[in-house]
Amino acid sequence: MHHWLLLSIVVAVLVGMLLPLQALLNARVGALTEGALFASFVSFAVGTLALTLVLLVTRTPLPSMRTLTALPVWLWCGGLIGAVFVFCGTLLVPRLGAAGMICLVVAGQLVGSLLFDHYGVLAQPRPVDAMRLLGALLVGVGALLVLRPWQAG
Repeated sequence: MHHWLLLSIVVAVLVGMLLPLQALLNARVGALTEGALFASFVSFAVGTLALTLVLLVTRTPLPSMRTLTALPVWLWCGGLIGAVFVFCGTLLVPRLGAAGMICLVVAGQLVGSLLFDHYGVLAQPRPVDAMRLLGALLVGVGALLVLRPWQAG
């Protein structure tokens, strides 16, 4: 396996391990303050400050206002989707637990990714095949085993 690919896999797994911690931290902030919406705002504010510092330290050139205003409006939805994710994670972790929420998010990401790949949304199409469907089904079964909705009461 190529070293960059291995490093990319390790980094992706480590970042993935941090997502439930982020949701747990945000949920705790929400519980100790004014709720999930405020906690989500704080999370984005801290993240924005951190990224601002990284941009300044790395002296990353910023695009011109002309470049930014020329972008299609729908491209700005990435930030909106991130805000919805953080807010929903903050709201749902106390109800579903970190593992349950992340399992359902991963299952949703997989279904969405399969559809986006299949129809070539913003990239070359990658048709869904039996193995990819089986993988999605296994993730769904895994989410059910973690959540155990039949035991809810």
